[in-house]
Amino acid sequence: MMSQHEIAPGVVIPVIGLGTWGMGGRQIEDHRWDKENITAIRMAIELGITHIDTAEYYGAGHAEELVGEAIEPYNRDELFITTKVWRTNLHFDDFIKSTRQSLKRLNLDYVDLLLIHWPNREIPLEETMSALEHCAEEGFTRYIGVSNFDCSLMHQAQCYLKEHHLVANQVEYSLMDQKPRHDLLPYIGDNDSTLIAYSPLAKGRLARKGSTVLDQIAEKYQKSPAQVALNWLIAQENVVAIPKSSNPIHILELMGAVDWELSLEDSLSLADSFI
Repeated sequence: MMSQHEIAPGVVIPVIGLGTWGMGGRQIEDHRWDKENITAIRMAIELGITHIDTAEYYGAGHAEELVGEAIEPYNRDELFITTKVWRTNLHFDDFIKSTRQSLKRLNLDYVDLLLIHWPNREIPLEETMSALEHCAEEGFTRYIGVSNFDCSLMHQAQCYLKEHHLVANQVEYSLMDQKPRHDLLPYIGDNDSTLIAYSPLAKGRLARKGSTVLDQIAEKYQKSPAQVALNWLIAQENVVAIPKSSNPIHILELMGAVDWELSLEDSLSLADSFI
């Protein structure tokens, strides 16, 4: 079984989930690889990668449609589905409309986690947080969070909530982008939240050989560079990762990132080599 992380009291998710950016297109929808993408999502679920992350922005909503089709055969209670509302839809009514549309595309009554995809300083944060909390109260989502928020903005967002807690902040985090390690991660730990790391392989750069220290440590542990880079992330408290892949070989490779540990010396050496 995939190692688990408690994202809310009594609720666990796998330490590695599956991102879907690029599935079904990027800014516009693309149906060319639908069958392959659905197969990839189902393969991930079969392997225990039951946290699937998507967003209304991905493929202009088509990624959500693909996720909805892919998860249809599975027990809903065994899945953890995350989606995100785009930064232009953060006014109250727009936010609610977007969430309803996402649920329709996903063919779900609710998602497990609903995130604000990016902050938008042109729309009052208080209004957006009211809409996010409303979605939780209406049962559109079990939990709420943010994405691409810094510590200050995350704190401000939490202060606008009346009854709910931000269980997660999804940000870019990898060996090649360690900024969250020094500011956001300590805040996350102090506030009972989770850092969901997207682009944990730095858009594929950490999956390729070429970094001396990473290559040496991978050889030492008989792992691939990608497995070492992911293990470095998920070994940290309050961190889970959502690499994206629609390649069956790469999805299988993800499983080799769990259930072993880097030594403290190797972990520090690895981090220092990318600073």
